[in-house]
Amino acid sequence: MFEALFSPINIAQIEVPNRIVMSPMTTGFCETDETVGDRFIHFYAERAKGGAGLILIPFSPVSMGAAVEPGLYEDRFLPGVQKLNAALHAFGAKTACQLIITYFVAFPGRHPEVVAPSAVMNQLLRIVPRELTREEIGFLVKAYAQAAARARLGGFDAVEILVGAGYLLNRFLSPLSNKREDDYGGTLENRMRIILEIIAAVKEAAGRDFPVGVRLNVEEQMPGGHTIKESKEVARILEEAGCAFINVYTGWHESPVPTVAPFLPKGAFAHLAAEIKTAVNIPVIASNRINDAYTGERIITGGQADLVGMGRALLADPFLPAKSREGKIREITPCLACSHCLSAIMGSSGRKEGQPVGVICAVNPAVGKEGLDLLRKTEKPKKVFVVGGGPAGLVAAWAAALRGHEVTLLEKEEGLGGWLRIACLPPHKEALNTLMEHLIYRAEKAGVTFRLRSESRPEDLKKERPEVLVLATGALPLIPPFPGVDQGHVVSAVEVLEGKRVPRGQVVIVGGGLVGCETADFILEKFPDIPSVTILEMLKKMAVNLPASYRPFLLSRLRQRGIRMETETRVEKIASRGVEVVRNGESAFIPADTVVLALGLKADPEKIRSFQEVAPAIHTIGDALEPRMLKDAIAEGFAVGCGL
Repeated sequence: MFEALFSPINIAQIEVPNRIVMSPMTTGFCETDETVGDRFIHFYAERAKGGAGLILIPFSPVSMGAAVEPGLYEDRFLPGVQKLNAALHAFGAKTACQLIITYFVAFPGRHPEVVAPSAVMNQLLRIVPRELTREEIGFLVKAYAQAAARARLGGFDAVEILVGAGYLLNRFLSPLSNKREDDYGGTLENRMRIILEIIAAVKEAAGRDFPVGVRLNVEEQMPGGHTIKESKEVARILEEAGCAFINVYTGWHESPVPTVAPFLPKGAFAHLAAEIKTAVNIPVIASNRINDAYTGERIITGGQADLVGMGRALLADPFLPAKSREGKIREITPCLACSHCLSAIMGSSGRKEGQPVGVICAVNPAVGKEGLDLLRKTEKPKKVFVVGGGPAGLVAAWAAALRGHEVTLLEKEEGLGGWLRIACLPPHKEALNTLMEHLIYRAEKAGVTFRLRSESRPEDLKKERPEVLVLATGALPLIPPFPGVDQGHVVSAVEVLEGKRVPRGQVVIVGGGLVGCETADFILEKFPDIPSVTILEMLKKMAVNLPASYRPFLLSRLRQRGIRMETETRVEKIASRGVEVVRNGESAFIPADTVVLALGLKADPEKIRSFQEVAPAIHTIGDALEPRMLKDAIAEGFAVGCGL
């Protein structure tokens, strides 16, 4: 399968075994002194073992004042880097060191500060940066060169210069942020000057035979920003300067256009790579929203790119390449494009004392724990019963069975999946259905015995004499005590999503969390004749439980569809023709023909207490413990399954 995707390719003198590139990602897994330690090595070694052909790993060529990226600005970093490359090369992967400066630089003898080519407001940080001096630019050029030389000594096969994400070098290239009047600003030639000086210095320091690539922001997705038309000329100049490959990037972190979101088509930005391919003769890497082998194969065979970058997809499943090559598609844990990984990094301001920080994955709780062998076989197999076939129960059952326990899962419904069966129904949530099927399949393969349509009464379970009982019974929709809540035009979000109730006329949704927002999207998608949809939320913000890196794009999408969103609005009563509310301390009436309740879930502690005598060891996980997000259910199921 995927003949083109798994064919080798040369980048300069390097033969890469296949076309899958692990895109560079900030993980936060380095040590507190910015060195590469075992956690960092185990994380990347798992992806090399999983079959990625080329692995790009970000390192900082200067001190940035925080241990988020590992450093490469002093010789003390070399032992860890050499150990890292030895581990990755042992699995046949090629490696490239991405040299990255974000927004912060700690110049010698000074504290970290936000710097830029010009004193133009950084909209992401809400800070006006200090403009770099010419002397400081020279210092940075030299720092890149010295770091590249260390990268080669450390065993990397190539180096990549990041000119993307709205980070420092991207801001030199962009007319939005570079307002300099010296020879580092103004014309395209001047705005490229620091980049070309870095490439020349890197070649001088690391050797002219050491491949240097550029991750280039070819379409900034910012009004008035750098576009693909200019980028084709930039790419030509980079090739002339000796660039070995172009890794296509798009967007700033503060861009109003999402680059990773469930509603974006897979391979949505591959056309940008295709444009760059028309301008250069060196290999081009496509990236963004490429998270399965089918998309990668289509891009390669269609001539849009020579290689494809997968970042978050390899967080979700390090073995995606190997499983795809072997045709084991059902075994691949799918990336949901949910952005929890990105939010975990962007939301951390550094390490909390005594606690590691780092990237997370909603569907792969083993991220960052690769070296711990959590799923090793137990020496004392136990009889384990899991009550509830939602994501928490399925993951717990799978992990426990994989470890060698005798696991039986009981589910009261006819099918497995729990709330995932509902969550996959809104627009662009199809990946949740794929995840549900995957969780069921791997639990079956691990040897879990399923009993469907089982009510799981405590007295019956006690007769089975389980040694361990895992309660993943889920939660129930929260029905508020509003006057009028029992009227015929009042329905639940679940009823609407399942098609059991059809909304009519003006719709008011009570509850502006994830469920309320996605139900509003669903209603307009399925019922385009609905004249209006209004979401009411008591809090100051809508969808506060969404990842910060995805939330603005979902809300923007809802606004564009004409959905009205009212915050700090408390429902007092549901009337026959609308909803009585208090908004900013004043009473108001919102007309409604259909009122949809989307107020979340509530746990049932009495139900949990009824099981307390069933087994010697009892664990409560997921929504049964406390209704939260999918990532919490999966993480708790994994922790319990591994801990038995």
